[in-house]
Amino acid sequence: MGLRLKFNLVLVIVFIAGLTAVGLISRQLLQENAREEVLRNARLMMDTALSVRAYTVEQVKPHLDKQLQDVFLPQTVPAYAATETLHHIQKKYRDYGYKEATLNPTNPRDRATDWEADIVQQFRQNADSVELVSERNGGTGRILYIAKPIQITNAACLQCHSVPAAAPASMLKIYGEANGFGWKHNEIIGAQVVTVPMDIPIQNADRALKTFMLSVAGVFLVAFIALNLMLNWLIVHPIRQMSLAADRVSTGDFEVPEFSDGGRDEVAILGSSFNRMRRSLEKAMQMIDQDGR
Repeated sequence: MGLRLKFNLVLVIVFIAGLTAVGLISRQLLQENAREEVLRNARLMMDTALSVRAYTVEQVKPHLDKQLQDVFLPQTVPAYAATETLHHIQKKYRDYGYKEATLNPTNPRDRATDWEADIVQQFRQNADSVELVSERNGGTGRILYIAKPIQITNAACLQCHSVPAAAPASMLKIYGEANGFGWKHNEIIGAQVVTVPMDIPIQNADRALKTFMLSVAGVFLVAFIALNLMLNWLIVHPIRQMSLAADRVSTGDFEVPEFSDGGRDEVAILGSSFNRMRRSLEKAMQMIDQDGR
């Protein structure tokens, strides 16, 4: 096995090991960054919904309470206002979702699906939990969801959700008496759920990783060629010349020109040593010839 082959073999092994380690670390970092980006988007949607809820309670509902006995205005309901507002966002970002998933809702569109009902049950079983972040497979791929419990902390809410007799007649005309009643104070009746797709950020992360790895491979290829040229020029070629010269000298051919003494590197030192050995051997052969005569 030649010196060049050994050098290249070690270089390739080191590169493959390094590329593998860099690839694994880079992929993990990019995947984590992609998930953080998705989580930021989810929190932004959740904060938007909470802001709409607060605005509705503080600045909209007080001005319309007097009209509720005659005409029920769902716009005064915080959950309705938040859902409608986020619905407009979903028209542009169709894969994003927001829902006030409720086990026993007044509006049928808010009824929790099976997986949303599981989230509500988790909040009920762990009353100290204020947020749940996880992932699931959706119809369009992986999605990240963030959920917050909906708890009846304001006793005023029970006016519309305790028993049908206490609810505004105008509300009963729209939604009837079958759903949305029997709620209790401090009871967790649902969860605000925001869903954000992960496919695009993950694809971007994979694309960035692929570009990075190809760039590293390209740099290695250039370095590989440059190192081989330097190896051939500085080491392999001089050593091959010395090897050929040594073969000629070993057969008694002393017409081999000496190597240049310039330089202080190991190859130059080896050349100087070869020159001294050649002179010494030539003198020794001359002395032998003279004694033989």
